[in-house]
Amino acid sequence: MTDVHTPQQRSHNMSRIKGRDTQPEMRVRKLLHGMGFRYRLHVADLPGKPDLVFPRAQAVLFVHGCFWHMHSCKYGKPAPVTNKSFWAEKRRSNVDRDKRNRRRLRADGWKVFEIWECQTRGNDALLSRLAPVIAELQTRASTSS
Repeated sequence: MTDVHTPQQRSHNMSRIKGRDTQPEMRVRKLLHGMGFRYRLHVADLPGKPDLVFPRAQAVLFVHGCFWHMHSCKYGKPAPVTNKSFWAEKRRSNVDRDKRNRRRLRADGWKVFEIWECQTRGNDALLSRLAPVIAELQTRASTSS
């Protein structure tokens, strides 16, 4: 199957994909902020520049796009048809980099959480997925006070 877009259209589409302030990330931020949690965004001096950083609790939260980080859901499984080897390597390197970053953060004493784009659809599902994060933040905040 060939691409339905011209190379110029595909290039334009790909250039519009954001790495921060994505809709899934904004959903997570809005929910946590509304619950009273405060965080820093995209702290550059931490491995992987986590999407949300909770310094008091020494916890970080990554909000991963299913496609880009090869989640095992229906959004992460499909692979591009054109330029297969490039995209396979690109996505695999994202997964490998994520593992390295998690390992480094844990070695530095950070509690690492991940949430996937598909898990941010619907407030009930999002809230249930964030429950362990919220519990950890509350526990660490109460012990550091």
